[in-house]
Amino acid sequence: MSSRITKAVSNLHILQSSVKWHHMEHSATSLWDTYSGLISNQAMILALNSSFVDPVLQFETQLKIINSSFKMAFAVTNLDEVREIRMNEDDEDDIESLYRTILNLFEDTLLILVSKDVYKLQILKASVNAPCLGVLAAELSLLCSHSDPSITQQAFVGMYHLLCIAKCQSEGTAKSKNKKYDKPENHCIQPSSSGTEFLPKNLQKDKSKIAQSVGKTLLPPLLTDFVWSLLMKLSVPDQTIASEAATILTLTLECNAHKVTMVSKIVDTIYKQLCGDDSPILREAMLRVITLLTRTSPKKVIFQLMDYPVPADDILILMWYAAGAESSVVPHVLKTILLILKGKPREMEKITERKHFSLNATNMMPVAASQALCTLLPLGPYKKAVAQFFPQLLMALMLQLFYSSNLRLMTEDRPFYARDALRVLLNCSGLQEVDTALNRKNCWNQFSQVLFHHHGVYLVAKTLSEYKFPQFPETLHYLYKLAVEGPRRSEDSVITITFLTELLNNFFKDPFPEKFLVLFRNWVNDPDPAVCKLSLQKIASMAPVINEIENVCSLLTSILDAFLSKDTTVIIRALITLRKLLDRLDKVTYSSLFTRIASSYCPLMDHANGGIRSMAIHHFGQLLMDMSQYTWMLNDVVNAGLVPLILFLEDTEERVVKACKYTLEICASELKWSTLYFLKDEYYNFELVVLNICNNFLISHQKYITDLISETLGFLESSRRYLKRGSVILLGYLAKLGGHLLLRDEIDVMIEAIDRVIRDEDPVIRELAEITNKIFLEIAHKLTTSTIKQSFQRLFNFIYLKKLKLLYNYNLTKNLTGSPMGIKEIRSDKEAIISDHYEDGLVKNEGFPSALEHSSEEK
Repeated sequence: MSSRITKAVSNLHILQSSVKWHHMEHSATSLWDTYSGLISNQAMILALNSSFVDPVLQFETQLKIINSSFKMAFAVTNLDEVREIRMNEDDEDDIESLYRTILNLFEDTLLILVSKDVYKLQILKASVNAPCLGVLAAELSLLCSHSDPSITQQAFVGMYHLLCIAKCQSEGTAKSKNKKYDKPENHCIQPSSSGTEFLPKNLQKDKSKIAQSVGKTLLPPLLTDFVWSLLMKLSVPDQTIASEAATILTLTLECNAHKVTMVSKIVDTIYKQLCGDDSPILREAMLRVITLLTRTSPKKVIFQLMDYPVPADDILILMWYAAGAESSVVPHVLKTILLILKGKPREMEKITERKHFSLNATNMMPVAASQALCTLLPLGPYKKAVAQFFPQLLMALMLQLFYSSNLRLMTEDRPFYARDALRVLLNCSGLQEVDTALNRKNCWNQFSQVLFHHHGVYLVAKTLSEYKFPQFPETLHYLYKLAVEGPRRSEDSVITITFLTELLNNFFKDPFPEKFLVLFRNWVNDPDPAVCKLSLQKIASMAPVINEIENVCSLLTSILDAFLSKDTTVIIRALITLRKLLDRLDKVTYSSLFTRIASSYCPLMDHANGGIRSMAIHHFGQLLMDMSQYTWMLNDVVNAGLVPLILFLEDTEERVVKACKYTLEICASELKWSTLYFLKDEYYNFELVVLNICNNFLISHQKYITDLISETLGFLESSRRYLKRGSVILLGYLAKLGGHLLLRDEIDVMIEAIDRVIRDEDPVIRELAEITNKIFLEIAHKLTTSTIKQSFQRLFNFIYLKKLKLLYNYNLTKNLTGSPMGIKEIRSDKEAIISDHYEDGLVKNEGFPSALEHSSEEK
């Protein structure tokens, strides 16, 4: 009953005051509008309290009304400004009275709201949008040091209430986070712990408690507003306020810097403030802020400090010093700089450890990081910490040297920071002699040249090894870890391999320990051709100790896999490396890989690159010579590569032709063929070579004929005309020689294939194809459909073999009468040229020993 009477009396007073101040509607419009709005809102609060509206909806509606009232009450025009526009002297008292009434009215509205339902006190929680709390705390903290005791007293009282609200917010947020309630009764907050520590008498005892209490109590966004407001006060003209703001700011951040958000923005603002104001108080205070923020947010601070134009100005260098002023943060600063050095200048990339994108489109942060190392490493705290990060810094700067020189970032007026930082690193790590030695070798001056860089990496590694640098164990361990994990970019691998190889060369004897050999074996088939070639080059150098390597077969197999590379230079390097190793490889291991190696050479004989073709064919011949004692394996291997050896005799490149002749002579020697005189340059004729080889097959190699035919058919589709011509001729002789071995389906396929060649645009190829087609048709005509008869024909032809004659008379332009074969005539009717050695007739197979029998008789 009494509360209702009190409310009625209060409402009556308000009504009377409204009549009293009605004349001010035109003289103080803003105050009057606020007053009217608050009365209206209070009436709605009262109405809702007495209604039967759903409690949840009631609370939400009242919350919106209170929010509106809050904004109106604290958005009123400054009292001094309103006084200036008063109509007469009598209005001044009324204006001040109206001003106080507005604030009291808002307070009454809050009391009305919570008088009935205590749970509605939660409007003081963080859910209410009250961003001014941090700003208000900053203003009150400064007023707590005001020269006027009355103002100071009011400021402490205000700070007490503010901290109580902030504590309620903090506790409410902690309890209600990620929770939902079903009933409105559950919305009431639990009584918070006593706020006696915030009482003015306690805060006045030690002003540092204000900063500590604010830092501890305010939520991170509000504390950030508090810090931001004080930061702005540092640049005000009043030195007293600036000094007090600096003190409070420092005390707050000493223990609560970890709660501050928007660190990057604060750092950027400090940089701009320092560039525009040279006040000692401002500089000292702001640099101290940088130091304190680096304690808890080193990545954010360092990233922001590296995101300015290069070279850094004096202000920025001062901020670098401030960021690394405390020895406890030095490791974190170096880690962050190393993270930045993983980037590539002028390359936009996302660093996974922190979602940071450079605002500078050219991304010169790695260059700035290199300059920062030049500045920071000579400092005392960094000299002690640099030993922990020597390998990482060393390799990061070696990579930055490569990036910078490759992008031609250096000009005469721009320092080479990556190089300078590397020199500083050496000197700070007790390696002054290494720096001096590299200077004598003119290494530093040449690093800006792109072509010199890889050699420069080699020189640095070699010189470090020569002076037996004490950081070798941890450097080797880091390089191994880097190699196993894989660099971020392919070009990084080249630097890593070059450096690692030189260190291993100087500290280990060949062969390397197995854990490092595995790396080189894997690098042989790296996607980067430069990496492959470096690895192959190192493996080739281990040829003298190849038989000491444990898993030598695995190593050789990886080299054979490199034959499949799309890069011709890698294939050539792999061929050279394999040949060097095979020259020293023991015969037992060699023989176990003989067939695999031979089969790897065969595809390369038809490679588009003439150098690879000639090398593969030549090495194939050397392979046969190496394995000559393993006669039982030679036939299969030779016949696997025989077709390309014959066809590429007509290659347009002389080096390929010479390689074919070289290898075919080895084949003839090892398999005891009749001497191939027509391989010699003065008597060379392609068709005679084919005839000679086929007649040697007549004796003991008939089982391979169908395989040779199948392989030769594949060359009919070649775009190189000499291959198409050669394959047509070779097919004719092979069919003539082994026609009795062919089935009807097989000869049909051959006829279909040669029929397409008959329509070739080259008249020579057409003419040759017609002859071959005629041979195929003759064979088809003789074939019988009876399986029994076909078997009988094969047996008969196997026992009685007929030597071949010339079929095409292809390219017989030379005078062959003086050849060692004793050729007597060249028939004009395109029949075969018959030599004394190749007289027509039937030869019984039993009268000719096989190649293996020749070999055993000689032995």
